[in-house]
Amino acid sequence: MKTTDKNYTPIQLKLPVDLERIIKINDPVYSFSEVMAHIDLQKYFVVEKEHETGRPRYDREKLLKIVLFAFMEHGYCSVRFIEKLCETDIRFIWMLEEENAPSHMTISNFIHKELSGSIDQIFNDINSYIFAHEKVDTDHVYIDGTKIEANANKYTWVWKKSCMKSRNKVFDKLTALIQEMNEIVAFYRRATFDTRQEYAIEYVDFILAGFLKAVGMTEADFVHGKGKRKTSFQRLYEKVLDCRKKLKEYAYKISVCGDSRNSYSKTDRDATFMRFKKDHMKNDQLLPGYNLQLAICDEYIAHYGVFAFASDMDCFQPLMDGFFKRYKKYPRYPLADAGYGSFNNYLYCELHNMEKFMKFTMYEKETKDAKYRDNPYRACNFDIDSEGYMICPNGKRFHFLRSAPVKGNQFGRTEEYYRCEDCTDCIHREKCHKSKDSRVVRINEELTQFHKEVLDNLNCVHGALLRMNRSIQAEGAFGGIKWNRGYKRLRRRGIEGVILELGLISCGFNLHKYHLKKMAAQEAA
Repeated sequence: MKTTDKNYTPIQLKLPVDLERIIKINDPVYSFSEVMAHIDLQKYFVVEKEHETGRPRYDREKLLKIVLFAFMEHGYCSVRFIEKLCETDIRFIWMLEEENAPSHMTISNFIHKELSGSIDQIFNDINSYIFAHEKVDTDHVYIDGTKIEANANKYTWVWKKSCMKSRNKVFDKLTALIQEMNEIVAFYRRATFDTRQEYAIEYVDFILAGFLKAVGMTEADFVHGKGKRKTSFQRLYEKVLDCRKKLKEYAYKISVCGDSRNSYSKTDRDATFMRFKKDHMKNDQLLPGYNLQLAICDEYIAHYGVFAFASDMDCFQPLMDGFFKRYKKYPRYPLADAGYGSFNNYLYCELHNMEKFMKFTMYEKETKDAKYRDNPYRACNFDIDSEGYMICPNGKRFHFLRSAPVKGNQFGRTEEYYRCEDCTDCIHREKCHKSKDSRVVRINEELTQFHKEVLDNLNCVHGALLRMNRSIQAEGAFGGIKWNRGYKRLRRRGIEGVILELGLISCGFNLHKYHLKKMAAQEAA
């Protein structure tokens, strides 16, 4: 029977409305609320004076909750997506407690103004509750890194070496121009300008001022525009002025790169150009990006770091320094792949009482390739005679040549060079070395001892278990973030924005992992 009531609708509101009856008992929102209930959220916010006029401020605790829960459920979320969730998702409506959904601008301003300086403390407090509840072991740390593309134009690159080469050309041009100036200045006075290999901006300014004074001119005497014929003095002055402008530009670009970087992007000056494997054929592309580093403990992100270094090797020490700052201790067993194994990092572990579980570059060949490991022409396999001399397969001694600092070493270590006494007419020459002179070997006994220690650590039962867990936990964390949650490109620019972004991702990851473990424990019980 067809109804004739014009006010009838199949979607009718039934009172009373109890949202908790609609939300399932095992929903992630309850695990999230459990963690939030044990944290004082007010301490993260800046105390501001209340205004008597204007619209009332939106509850910042509720804003923080909806932002963190959005990152927990969906990984990275845009502010417009969070706004939509607050309007349509029953769980967000329940957390808002009958307040209207905030606009995307309110959420955006809250993230930038309130969370930029407090995200690290929020991450600490979330981890404090979870780690205490789950009894997380912070002595075993699994380290891994990944390169992620920056939100920057990939065609606006600046290369440090290119700038230095161009600057040297400007130096040469300036030298020729100053010599030309000296020919003119010598006609008016005896004093001339000194030429140098490199020129500072201040010295170029001194030359320009001295030249005008010597020829009795000022910039007001210069002519400009079409149909105006410039004097030879003006043309020479403007050439030097143009060199000064280029020197200032190159000096700025080199200073942005600093000592540790070789490039940067003009649209994100904190991003460095790195090699990315972009397609299924692993074809490389040179793109601006950051190196994201994670330290994992029992499947949770214990610490995160954002670096502009292309190599993982350079990220290990600042990552461990950050771990110590956060937990007031260094991990006993830091496990990482071959990208982190270096002399500097082994010495760093030695100084801070950390066991060495980072593979070195030739670890796989050392353990799996018997031909390489037992090669009699490797210096580490040479015999030592009764007098302490190294003996090559041809029976010749190696004599001490010199001692030199280890390249790139931060701890003042040196290595020794030894030369074979005679390689003439040696029957092993083709297999031993390709040098025209006698063979020179480089010996670093300290590094050799570190490699033996690493081999012993990784090949024992404990080391085998740690290697297996690293592939599951460290690489699994990045797999979940990048592939399960689609976080493959940064949204914010600048190192501070990227740190904020990664902090939100890490908070959401740990909250999500806590919920999954909690549900698994309940099902097993």
